[in-house]
Amino acid sequence: MDAQGHGRADDFDPADQWVFDPNTGSYELRLNPAEDSADITPEDRPAPRSRSRRRAEPEPPPTPSRGRRRAAGKPEKPTGPTSRRKPKPKKSKAKKALYWTSGTLAFILVGGSVAAYLVYQHLNNNIKKYDVGENNAAVSDGPMNILVIGTDKRDGKGNEGYGDAGSVGHADTTLLFHVSADRTNATALSIPRDMITDIPQCTTRKDGTKKIIRGEEGVRFNTSLGQEGRDPSCTWDTVEKITGLQINHFLMADFNAVKTLSSAVGGVEVCLGKDIDDPKSHLKLSKGRHTIEGEQALAFVRTRHSVGFESDLDRIKLQQQFLSSMMRKMKSSGTLTSPSKMWNLANSATKALAVDTGIGTVNKLKDLALNLSKVDLKNVTFVTVPVVDNTDGATVLLDKAKAEPLFSMVQQDVSLTEVKKKEKADKAKEAARLKGPKADPANVRVKVLNGSGKMGAAQETVDWMQNTEGMLRSSNGGNASANLKKTTLEYAPNQADQARRLADSMGLPGSALKEGTKDAAPMAEMTLTLGADFKGAGTPITAPAKAPKDIQRVEADDKSVCAK
Repeated sequence: MDAQGHGRADDFDPADQWVFDPNTGSYELRLNPAEDSADITPEDRPAPRSRSRRRAEPEPPPTPSRGRRRAAGKPEKPTGPTSRRKPKPKKSKAKKALYWTSGTLAFILVGGSVAAYLVYQHLNNNIKKYDVGENNAAVSDGPMNILVIGTDKRDGKGNEGYGDAGSVGHADTTLLFHVSADRTNATALSIPRDMITDIPQCTTRKDGTKKIIRGEEGVRFNTSLGQEGRDPSCTWDTVEKITGLQINHFLMADFNAVKTLSSAVGGVEVCLGKDIDDPKSHLKLSKGRHTIEGEQALAFVRTRHSVGFESDLDRIKLQQQFLSSMMRKMKSSGTLTSPSKMWNLANSATKALAVDTGIGTVNKLKDLALNLSKVDLKNVTFVTVPVVDNTDGATVLLDKAKAEPLFSMVQQDVSLTEVKKKEKADKAKEAARLKGPKADPANVRVKVLNGSGKMGAAQETVDWMQNTEGMLRSSNGGNASANLKKTTLEYAPNQADQARRLADSMGLPGSALKEGTKDAAPMAEMTLTLGADFKGAGTPITAPAKAPKDIQRVEADDKSVCAK
């Protein structure tokens, strides 16, 4: 309204857009009141309401129409007395449809936003969160490591009747899902629950209270959760100690997760190379392919007494096959694009999962899922951490000869599948730095800084260089200003032959060599800064190009896998 209280053409109450239509007997939405008002004559407008509420004067009777022209070629139709009003044009069907569509859309948008908020709140309330002392962003630019824990906790609705009802919930199934920095490949490391390892001291946090739980040596890996009051943060610390990888987030699920998620995606296809009838897991399936869900899916991932050597390693094979198939089903069945399927999956997942606080909302979980979905399934590999039998016949030990090269590959984003690497030109340029003449070890001048986070690493390296490699002109520069993820060697162009000698001795990758732009003085030192990838003097930093032979692995895109 203007200062005098008169309505402007572009200033109207949105409520006035809804107008009663006598032709249809209902209200319609007027999108442009100014335009529609052109169709209304003064006689169409309602009489102004009097302040004294006097009865409105009766309208004068209509007068006959004067002198209408006859249309050419058409007889004049007999007419009676006519009104001075213009005949009101009927609204076209298209215009009516537009009104009704607009009104319906307005209702859906308002109602939909309320529904979306309620759904969001419902899903958020489903999620159980743990404070693990880390609050990492849901998505990072570099490589990502997601710890997935399947617990054997038996309490809670739907978990009755499985084994030890009093179990505190151990790390029964554990996967470390590593995604490369460029999102071209991923490797899922399965850690056997019966592997003997050391569990470091850890800190749990509950209701604002911290509790330090002592570490243990030479115990089963699965006791990193549940035993002595340990929570997922303790399993987190244990896996980091074993693999040397820094974890970003964790997801934990119980038996119900397998049942509900397998049903939410409409079943998961699995393959058996023989008939199975396992009374302990309650799995009874014939040889061949089957689509399973619910209780049957849970029985499949729990069985081990009817496959292979009836060990936990054989059960891991079944779990890897199941997870690979579930991932394929989600991508191929339109689950991620169907609202109803997505609702079932989201509702089931948020009820079944416990996560760290860094991904403790639906939006953060969504961002993480979308980021991880960039990886092509054909470049996702499930591999079991290499182990050897222990003398007791019931447990296993880490096979360091095979495990350490595998961990090194994962740490340096080396894929276990053939992938087309991005930035091929940069890779070729890095490799070229290692080619060319190498200086005599006695002429290598280098200062070693410790940015690895390992105490004494710089002096250990200098001792090795001088006593083993003959690099007598090496020195200890102390601690670096900050810890680094990767080892680097900085040098001048006229020190390239020294850099190549040092890289060859230490097994440095071409990416570790950082050449400057200006030549150095004749007696100047290069600078070697040890990073978190430093494993020890004399241990090559470069990851192997290929995985060790005879490791247990399953390609996520391989549909031919059948358990025997």
